[in-house]
Amino acid sequence: MDPQRQDPEEYAEAPGDFYSDGQQSLRLRRLSSGASTRNYPQFNWGPAASEEDDEEDGESNWEDPGPDLQDLRSIPLPMALKRAVRQVQQMQVPVASKTSSWKQKKRKSLQKIKMNAKEFLSFFMLWRKSLQKIGGNFGGGVQSYFLFLRFLVVLNFVSFLLIAGFVFIPSMVFRSVGTGPLNHTGPEECMQYEPNPQGLVVFYNYFLDLLSGTGFMEYSYLFYGYYSNTLVGDTNFSYNIPLAYLFTAVFYFAFCLICIIARMGTAARVAVATGGSAVGAYSMIVFTGWDYGSLGDGATKLKQKNIHYRLQVDLEEEMMKKRAAALTLCQKVVLYSLRILMCVVAFGLIIAACAGIFQATVFSQGRSGDEGFLGLIFEYLPSIVITAGNFLVPLLCDRIAVVERYTPSTTVILALLRAVFLRLVSLGVLLFTLWGQITCQCWETRVGQEMYKLTLFDLIVTVAVLVLVEFPRRMLVDNWSNKAAQWLGRQEFVVSANVLGLVYGQTVVWAGALFCPLLPVINTVKFVILFYCKKITLFHNCRPALRTFRSTTSTFVFLVVLLFGWAMATLVLIYSVAEIQPSMGCGPFRFFPYMWAIVPTSFHRLSKVTQEFLFFIGSQAFSIPLFALSCVVMCYFIALAAVYGRSVTLLKAQLKQEGRDKQFLVKQIEKLSRPLQMATY
Repeated sequence: MDPQRQDPEEYAEAPGDFYSDGQQSLRLRRLSSGASTRNYPQFNWGPAASEEDDEEDGESNWEDPGPDLQDLRSIPLPMALKRAVRQVQQMQVPVASKTSSWKQKKRKSLQKIKMNAKEFLSFFMLWRKSLQKIGGNFGGGVQSYFLFLRFLVVLNFVSFLLIAGFVFIPSMVFRSVGTGPLNHTGPEECMQYEPNPQGLVVFYNYFLDLLSGTGFMEYSYLFYGYYSNTLVGDTNFSYNIPLAYLFTAVFYFAFCLICIIARMGTAARVAVATGGSAVGAYSMIVFTGWDYGSLGDGATKLKQKNIHYRLQVDLEEEMMKKRAAALTLCQKVVLYSLRILMCVVAFGLIIAACAGIFQATVFSQGRSGDEGFLGLIFEYLPSIVITAGNFLVPLLCDRIAVVERYTPSTTVILALLRAVFLRLVSLGVLLFTLWGQITCQCWETRVGQEMYKLTLFDLIVTVAVLVLVEFPRRMLVDNWSNKAAQWLGRQEFVVSANVLGLVYGQTVVWAGALFCPLLPVINTVKFVILFYCKKITLFHNCRPALRTFRSTTSTFVFLVVLLFGWAMATLVLIYSVAEIQPSMGCGPFRFFPYMWAIVPTSFHRLSKVTQEFLFFIGSQAFSIPLFALSCVVMCYFIALAAVYGRSVTLLKAQLKQEGRDKQFLVKQIEKLSRPLQMATY
């Protein structure tokens, strides 16, 4: 019998004899050898058998009967042993049929093509090298912000292609063909809408119109009012512009939701794989964190810095958890009471900011007739107040967070939730105030102009802060040795505030997309400029953050916050489509009582067969079986997830137990080696 295949218990004796016998080290080695043999899989060093041989003989490539041959990459063996196994298997020529050989060659060819395609597409990945450099110098937390920004750039650009393909281009092509009947049943003042100024216009007025969205900008494809109720139709083709306008907006929101959920699934898988916390993070960073594809000193140093920041985050959070666990009952009561008080103070600041936005919007709408530069200031007054509130309130909340003493990741998440609540509520207050002052003269364009000004003003403020604040601060700190300048120091790149700015900007675009269809392409250009501005200020004006955070869980939280913004914009869309009467003098829905009325009107124009088919889809005969099938599929995946969850839990428990066993064996070896060392001396 092979000694490696024997039961290790044959070498074990009573505890007293084991520790007192003079050959204890030899027995320990034999016991360890038997255990290690049992833990490692036994290979058939011959080549992998073909599929037909497996079906005929029912044998496996393992010495022990079991499942199919495992992939060497998934087997816990040293790299040298894996290479030896691979070399031995490749040296022997397998005896296989032509069919199995063809299948194997086909599989290898497909894998090679897939790998080459991935490598080719990676060169066209947006900002790939820049993101790698950012992650190496400032850690995965800062890198997650730029990855999130790249996701929004792609999302807005694809959304623009959707809107351009179904609304913008057809409106340009079919505008001169014919229009539907105009609504002549309303008041005369509601039917008159002519935003184009008459006569000569001073040159600087064009610049003011560009900033405010009025004048020549208002009467263009940028805003709702320029689109007509065009109905194109002949014997071979028909296109309903109002119906396409509405359905494109609905599909646009649905497409954004699908993209967010898909990315959330990817982020959730990463968070689950890493434990979502510091549990097992050290092992994953040490054993799987290094990228062996890094070439050159630059890439190697970037990867080293990245791993350094990840370890720094884990150690900092672990230290803060130990401090929290060591608190007494009295200290915990004081800490929680202080946190509740600070939460009330933060909520009061948000309410005060919303009240200021309401007053500024009412005042701005009352002075909407003013012209010149002063009129431009009045038009931008809501945007100015919103931007000031979004800057000051989170700054005060950051001071509050210092008193609350949360972990870095919790601090980031809490700051995001507070700030996103502020920005979404402020945007809701602005829309509520605008809806309260709706007039019959193209109110949709007025709302679209406010969203346009918010988007444009956000970009102007970002560039102005970069040029007028961040660069002078860096020059002051680098060239002046005063204690005040050194105390001020270079600024930190605050991830939570910057991510929130992206969420706010995207929410503004979603809320205004129905009234300003080309707002996604404007936001695409804005985010591209924002990427380079933030990259410049990150490398030239910022220092590495003193308190970093984990990027795995934060990426998921960023998307959750973005989903909140999408939900708010969806409510705006539903309310505007189903409740508010469209303007009578402009837009594609000028002769409908509400926007959704175009759907039943277009439905009755369909053929009888199409109507019956749509009625069947909406009937109980179709919906109930579909619901039952969905429930079955959902139950299957829930059960599958539960099984995988239990398996993961058991594997984690097994890993912990093996770690304890190894620690116990190390202690025993140290205990037994001390007498031998003393005897040698």
